Amino acid sequence: MEKAFKKRFVILVLPTLIAFTVAFIIPFILGIYLSFTKFTTVADAQWVGLSNYIVAFQDKDFLASLWFTVKFVLVNLVTINLIAFALAYVLSRKLRGTNIFRTVIFMPNLLGGIVLGYIWQLIINGVLAFFKTTLTVKASYGFWGMVIAMNWQMIGYMMVIYIAAIQNISEDVKEAALIDGVNRRQMVTKIILPLIMPAITICLFMTTTNAFKMFDLNLALTAGLPGNQLRWLHWTSIIHSTTGWDMRE
Repeated sequence: MEKAFKKRFVILVLPTLIAFTVAFIIPFILGIYLSFTKFTTVADAQWVGLSNYIVAFQDKDFLASLWFTVKFVLVNLVTINLIAFALAYVLSRKLRGTNIFRTVIFMPNLLGGIVLGYIWQLIINGVLAFFKTTLTVKASYGFWGMVIAMNWQMIGYMMVIYIAAIQNISEDVKEAALIDGVNRRQMVTKIILPLIMPAITICLFMTTTNAFKMFDLNLALTAGLPGNQLRWLHWTSIIHSTTGWDMRE
């Protein structure tokens, strides 16, 4: 029985493993290799060692974009997950209208980044007009404008994951904790959070990747203004990949 299971296991897993290798592992390794080469196409790649990294980290635009991207990712990582978990904790209770609230909060995730950017550009500029300024006057305005827009888009999606994880916790566990005399704060910190840690890991990973690769929202909301201070990391990389780094021959 065990031998038959092992044979069938290999047969079932092998196609998935091959697909994962072709679609993810090989492109990942190839991408790392190409970062050490100078190329127009993959076929004419020439090994240049660490020179690409040296030139990139000597470029002021690249360093500024890198720092801006890191700040944006860290702020969104905290705000999105904290707000999403708080909403999930409230909406996972048996209250009237929770399904409607879940749907409404999730709906912004269905909008594309370009549409989302223009919507929030109109909203934020409309508010700032009362103070006789605009979104692109200061870099801080644009930064927090993008944080608000990103939160509005992603919170609903993360909330759904947290709700599913919280509702998966057995009611017996919660009842046993209440019998032992835990309060509401202890219920969250000692019971709920440890039991939904896999969901937290997924949400942290998804928030990080989505915030890091976000491009269209930045383009629609600020277009990198003022003075390219809000230019994204891969925005700078795309520009230099087409025009060349200043120090590259």
